[in-house]
Amino acid sequence: MKRTLPVVCEMTAVLDLYQIDCALPVVEHDIETPHGVLHVTMRGTPKGSRPVILTYHDIGLNHKSCFNTLFNFEDMQEITQHFAVVHVDAPGQQEGAPPFPNGYQYPTMDELAEMLPSVLTHLKVGSLIGIGVGAGAYILSRLALNQPALVEGLVLINVDPCAKGWMDWAASKLSGWTSNLVDIVMSHHFSTEELTENQEIIQTYRLHIAQDINQSNLTLFCASYNSRRDLEIERPVPGLNEDTVNTLKCPVLLVVGDNSPAVEAVVECNSRLNPTKTTLLKMADCGGLPQVVQPGKLAEAFKYFVQGMGYMLRNHSLPTASMTRLARSRTHSSSSMGSAEGNRSRTHTNAQLEGASAAHDNQARPQTMEVSC
Repeated sequence: MKRTLPVVCEMTAVLDLYQIDCALPVVEHDIETPHGVLHVTMRGTPKGSRPVILTYHDIGLNHKSCFNTLFNFEDMQEITQHFAVVHVDAPGQQEGAPPFPNGYQYPTMDELAEMLPSVLTHLKVGSLIGIGVGAGAYILSRLALNQPALVEGLVLINVDPCAKGWMDWAASKLSGWTSNLVDIVMSHHFSTEELTENQEIIQTYRLHIAQDINQSNLTLFCASYNSRRDLEIERPVPGLNEDTVNTLKCPVLLVVGDNSPAVEAVVECNSRLNPTKTTLLKMADCGGLPQVVQPGKLAEAFKYFVQGMGYMLRNHSLPTASMTRLARSRTHSSSSMGSAEGNRSRTHTNAQLEGASAAHDNQARPQTMEVSC
C-alpha cells in the first residue's frame, strides 16, 4: 500500500524540523516483508541504475527526528538531486504508529535486516548506499554481510559491532524498565557531559522520545537491539584471507562525535574492517548526534564519499575550498587510531579513499587520513 503526500513543507510537532526538499515527490509505502510490514518513505525517483540512498534510524527516533536536519542541509539536497532517498522506519516507530497487540513478537535485529531486500524489490531498486545510526547502522551492516551485492556503500554513525552494548550497563544502573525507558535511551544518544550542558537539544529529544514515539513499541525495539548478536567481522590479512574473511566488502565511512558515548564501539568496528575500504571520521566538538549537530560537515563528508565511489555529481562537485582542506589533511603516516583517546580536534583514520575508477582498487594501500572537522 502506498500514499502520495502533498508536496508541502510541514514541521514535526516537537523537533521543529521541516520536511525535506519540497520540490521532490514524496510517497509513503507500507511494504509486506517476511517478518512483517515496514513503513517506508521515498523521496524522489530512482535515477537509472544508480543506487538509492537508504536510511535507517536509531532507537528512540524515527526517520524524521533522526535525519531531517541532515537532509534539509543545502549540500545534502544537492546530492539528493542525483539519488532517490528511501527512509525506513523500524516497525512501530513511525509517527502515529499504533501499539502492537499483546504477545507480538518483535523482529530480531537479524530479521530487521532480512526485511530490507523486500523493500528494494517493491520499489524496483537494485542496490543502495546506506546511512544508518546506532541500531540502524547495525541493521545495515548485517544486510551488507548477508547480501553484499545489494549494498554499494555504507555510512555508519555510532555503530556498535559487539553483542553487548550500552543497555546492559544502563539497565543495571536504573531501576525499573518502563519508568526509566526514556532515560535509558537518552544515555544511549548523549554523553553525561551533553546531558548536563546542552539543555536545549536534550529537552527537545527527551520530549520527542517520551511523547512522539509509542512507548510500548519502543520497548520492543530496544529489547531487540539489546539482544543483537556480534557482527563477527574481522580485519582481513593481505595475501592471506581477503576473499574468505567475514567483513564488509563495500566502502565504509564510520562517523562518531568525539564526545559520543559510542566512541569506543566505533573504534572497535574500525579495527575489524578492511583499512583499504574504511574511513573513520571523528567529529570534534560533537556528541552523540553528529547528523543533527554537524549536518554541514557530515554532508560534505558524504559528498566526498559518494564521489570516491565513482558517482560524479555534475555541476555539484565539492567546493574548491572544501576539497582543498580535505586533501591537505591526507597523510601516509603509519599511525592509526587505536583507542578513544588522543587529539579531540582531529580524526585518526586507517583508510583508503576509493578512487573514481575501479582500476585503482588493486593498487590501494592502507593509509591514515586526518580530517579536522
